[in-house]
Amino acid sequence: MPHVQASDFQKILLNWAQSQGRHDLPWQIDPSPYRVLVSEIMLQQTQVATVIPYFERWMKLFPTLKDLAIASEDEVMSLWQGLGYYSRARNLQKAARYIIDDCGGDFPSELEDLEAIPGVGRYTAGAIRSFAYDHYGPIVDGNVRRLFSRVFAIEGLANQSAYQKQLWFIAEHLSPAQNCRDFAQALLDMGATLCKAKSPACERCPLQQDCLAYQQQQVALFPSPKPKKVLPLRHETYLWVEQQQQLLLVKRPSPGIWAGLWCLPQLEATTVLEPKASDLSFQHTFSHYKLKASVRHQQSIPPSELDTRWLNKDELVNVGLATPIRKLIEKHWR
Repeated sequence: MPHVQASDFQKILLNWAQSQGRHDLPWQIDPSPYRVLVSEIMLQQTQVATVIPYFERWMKLFPTLKDLAIASEDEVMSLWQGLGYYSRARNLQKAARYIIDDCGGDFPSELEDLEAIPGVGRYTAGAIRSFAYDHYGPIVDGNVRRLFSRVFAIEGLANQSAYQKQLWFIAEHLSPAQNCRDFAQALLDMGATLCKAKSPACERCPLQQDCLAYQQQQVALFPSPKPKKVLPLRHETYLWVEQQQQLLLVKRPSPGIWAGLWCLPQLEATTVLEPKASDLSFQHTFSHYKLKASVRHQQSIPPSELDTRWLNKDELVNVGLATPIRKLIEKHWR
């Protein structure tokens, strides 16, 4: 059981949030379940400042669940490009179609029903219930995990089930039955603005006297640091095939890297080309490997089973391109 009374913890956070919390984020305006879903999916692995313009453009083009459900894959991926982790965009559209087709267009409100939506996990379900419905909805994301780990001196790694079980127990115990929206936002804000991963502002934190890590002068030890991982390096070769001011692109298959996005044709891994001075190159870091790519100018390529398309420069804005590919094209296509 947490050493802080739930009522005291709630009061401290709510009082702090009144004057120090974030109140003008675009998804806080008219926090409908759909708007909350979009914002929460976009905010996974992505900073708030980066998400804001994407969220605003998204809501202009897809203002309702139905608009998203009937959109083409190219429309969805084009709007998402640059945010990374593109499976999130596909999951958003799957979620919209599920709610339209399986829920009759009515957005669920119970935690169990919310978790049944494609791409919606335990955290996102709690966030939708808290922010959209202002009902009891425990949440644990990266910010909350860091805050709880320090306040309650909980050791463990994010991928350890016992550690996660402790965090969710605390979240369920501390989350209120009233002021749910404000409390959930206060949790996220405190983790994002005070209890930061680096240089936390402990001197300004209203939980200072209740924080076990602070009292033990061990704030830097929580959460437990992840073991350093050395990413393997992968070499790949792509082809630049241009005819009559049009560039040949292929649609990446699913599943896989850049699934659903348009890309330059890629040579099979078993094909080895001697490097040329005219070759282009780019590098990109994925979550599980580093890519070092070379790009060879070529007049044609063998027939492919993949979806291919010839596009001119003006048409590129209407399709979803892998970010490093778009940067390469913008830099070198004259």
